Amino acid sequence: MKELFNDYVQSLETYIMIQIKMDTAKLAPELTAKGRAPISLAMGAPVEKPPQLVTDKIIEYAKTDGMHTYTLVKGETYLLEAIAKNMKKRTGVDFDTKSEICALIGSKEGIANLIRALINPKTDIKDRDIVLIPDPGYASYKEMVKVSGGLGYGIPLTPENNYMPDVEETMNNLEKDGFDKNKVKALVINYPNNPLGAICTKEYLQKAVDFCRKHHILLISDAAYIDLTFEGAPKAHSVFEIEGAKDVAVEFFSFSKPYSMTGWRIGWVCGNPDAVGILGKLKSTIDTGIYKPIQKAASDILNSKEGDEYIVEANKRFERKQKVVVEGFKDLGWPMDKINPPKATFYLWLPIPPKYKTSKEFTDDVLKTSGVVLVPGNGFGNNGEGWFRMSIVASEDQMHEVIKRLKEDGFYFQ
Repeated sequence: MKELFNDYVQSLETYIMIQIKMDTAKLAPELTAKGRAPISLAMGAPVEKPPQLVTDKIIEYAKTDGMHTYTLVKGETYLLEAIAKNMKKRTGVDFDTKSEICALIGSKEGIANLIRALINPKTDIKDRDIVLIPDPGYASYKEMVKVSGGLGYGIPLTPENNYMPDVEETMNNLEKDGFDKNKVKALVINYPNNPLGAICTKEYLQKAVDFCRKHHILLISDAAYIDLTFEGAPKAHSVFEIEGAKDVAVEFFSFSKPYSMTGWRIGWVCGNPDAVGILGKLKSTIDTGIYKPIQKAASDILNSKEGDEYIVEANKRFERKQKVVVEGFKDLGWPMDKINPPKATFYLWLPIPPKYKTSKEFTDDVLKTSGVVLVPGNGFGNNGEGWFRMSIVASEDQMHEVIKRLKEDGFYFQ
């Protein structure tokens, strides 16, 4: 039956985090038996419980009459109003709850469906609509574009460009590679960045808006990590702090990372009314919205004192755990003083030891020997080869255990 399915789906690769999870499960009994039970530093999923307020509220609302019924696909009024209030506080900009905000079953779903709505699928690679995506960048971007019948063209994020690449240069390189710049439909940016943790300046966002206005393309800003910054870090800006951004931009937000609500599957997109409206129309044919108690509880936490305090404390925990890991890798010989660890997200992006030829060779060795689950950098794009990502989401005790195992098992930077 496989031949019945379209070429785009058949060309998809299993999401790297799922593949790593499956590989880890196979090795778990053997690793546990030798005192190296797996410690997962792969997925970007906070392990702490969500705020008590949101947990209590969902239980309360689940018992309320009428909460079990179908919901509005674009989101219930109370949630959209809470989002509008939050965005006003963030940016000083008003958002129309009827046309400029749409609730999502997690921001991942929303980005994938928006890309699907943008692309006219073509078989010939040179004829495909193009989405410019960060490289290294969130592993799903490229596959989202591919399954929609388009081409994800990488924008190199490097230390040399301070992880804020010249997009005009990328457009020129695209033409040199034989692609038509008129096929470009959108530019995806992601700050703070996964997997790098990098933050961009407000001036860079202005350049991105200007670029998209000049080329008449959509700016897709993935702001899933915008609240995850450490004390003293530069501010992580919303694209809507740039005047006129609504003309060309939409921005995606998630409850998953700041509130540890990964499994609840709720987020939102806001911005350009044409883009938001088309996404809402598409969603009306493929899903029926988010469980009402989740929407109601999410609207309660979004602008609350409890929610704000939870984010502050969570960021302090991530910063403490980062310090443990940074000191540990420094002891193992990594050039941490040159790497300049990020002051945002819960990721560390580190080079593999010189004796390894590929990122996967290193991460496979660490998994099989020490039971520490890392992600090879090439899973985030071509520019990720030679690096690996670790998510500092496990407990502080587990972070100490990771460093202890790596030392005992001889994983030094040599």
